[in-house]
Formats: sequence, C-alpha cells, structure tokens
Amino acid sequence: MEVITTISEIRTRITKERKAGKVISLVPTMGYLHRGHQSLIEKARAESDLVVVSIFVNPLQFGPNEDYDRYPRDLERDKVIAEVAGADLIFFPSVNEMYPVKPKTYVEVNELTNQLCGKSRPGHFRGVTTVVSKLFHIIQPDFAYFGLKDAQQVAVIQQMVEDLNMPVTIVPCPIVREEDGLALSSRNVYLTSEERSQATILYQSLQKAKEWIGEGITETKKLKDRIRNFIETQPLARIDYVEILSFPSLEPVTEIHSTSQAIIALAVWFDKTRLIDNLIINQNEV
Repeated sequence: MEVITTISEIRTRITKERKAGKVISLVPTMGYLHRGHQSLIEKARAESDLVVVSIFVNPLQFGPNEDYDRYPRDLERDKVIAEVAGADLIFFPSVNEMYPVKPKTYVEVNELTNQLCGKSRPGHFRGVTTVVSKLFHIIQPDFAYFGLKDAQQVAVIQQMVEDLNMPVTIVPCPIVREEDGLALSSRNVYLTSEERSQATILYQSLQKAKEWIGEGITETKKLKDRIRNFIETQPLARIDYVEILSFPSLEPVTEIHSTSQAIIALAVWFDKTRLIDNLIINQNEV
C-alpha cells in the first residue's frame, strides 16, 4: 500500500490504473479510522480493483468554535487499519495541497442542508460538498463509499452527484456499532468513561422509537417528545436536535406512513463532544 500526498502524483497513478481497465473506488475519510471506516474499505475491496482511501481533515467543514485543531489524527495507525482492510492507496494531502489559496469557488446543495446538522452547523455542508467534489475530480472514482451514520451527508452528496451529473456511484453503507449500540465515531475518543456510558442513550432511544412505532405511535410530534424525554434521563446529555423527516428528501413529516421512508435523526452533546445517530424507518417497518 502506498501513501500519496500530492494531487499531481495521485492523478498520474489513477490515469495509469484506469488505462489498465481497473474499476476504482474511493473511501473519503478524515482519518483516525475505526471499524466503521474499515467496513467501507472492505466493501470497496470486494467490489473494485483499486481502492483509494483519502485522509484529509477538511477545515472548510468546521465552524470557528468547533474541534478542527483537536480532531484526532494518527496516520501511522490509519495506515495499518487501511492496509488490513484492503486499501491500495492512501491519498493524504496537506491543507496547502488542497487549498493553496483561499478558495473563491464552493459547491453548495440547497434545501437538504437547511435542517439537522446543516441548521446546527452553518456552512458545514458547503465545506463537505466542496471537498468531496474536489476529491471526485482528483480521483475520478467509479464508486464512492459513505457510512449512513451521517445519513444527511449521504443524501446531500447523492443530490450533488445527481444535479451535477458526476460520473460516480454513491454506495451508502450501514452504521457500525459497538456491542452496546454506540455508533462508531472518531469523536468517541473525546468521551470520559461516564460520558461514554451515558452516550448509549442515543441508540437506546432509537430502539425505543422503533418499538413505539410498532405499537402504533406514528405521529412525529409524539414520537419526538418521547425520544427527548428518554434521552433526558441521562444527566450529561444535552440535546441539539431530535428530528423525524422523510428520507432522502429530508422534508418535515407529521406522521410516519407505510408508503414512505423516514429518518429519525439525533444530535446530542456530552460536554464538548457532539454525537449523531439515526434510524431509517423503511416501509415494511410501519
């Protein structure tokens, strides 16, 4: 496995591989890889000839008071995990390589970014779609793999690809969890032992919501109130949002119907650590 740090070098390598007829996959990450990332790489390995993992902590998607500077970074650890999972190349550019000057051009998806994390973190998704667009232009993958833990991100990127006719297939992949249900995240490392114990309330509340829907409680206001009350049983949990929307259109719904797909999305703070989780309700579950 190679680590490539410049755009010119990765483009030269990709051109060579494409001329050889290889199917190319990209797994975009911000590093500090965990089993969730590993599952994406393994799926890409099974479905393509060349697997590229990008590792880039993108400053454009962090707000001024967010955790860009302290975001965990460990390239040597990431290299081991990526290679074991089946990666062929790591693209590891510097900030100066990706943004040699302050950009004047951005990619922005409207409407889908007006709620959930887009509402809580203004400008976040503009940073995400801009850097992902750059990576798609640099790597030109046939497939790109994204975890559904950030389901809004998946919906936004799919919309960008569709609207701009980008020749890449987005492959959404299931959330990977710890044994107690906590969704894997690079930010979990920030949690104290007590916060880590209480953070399982996100997954538990989603499972409770699924039970309540099965019992016939499908009015979204009632469901959201129940979920909020359940999360608030943990004293360290501070709710950012609890929302129920259509998926992937991310439009408000007043009731969960058997004829459509919905998402229950959560964001909860534990001190300075913000965790997200979600549950996508399919038609056969209502």
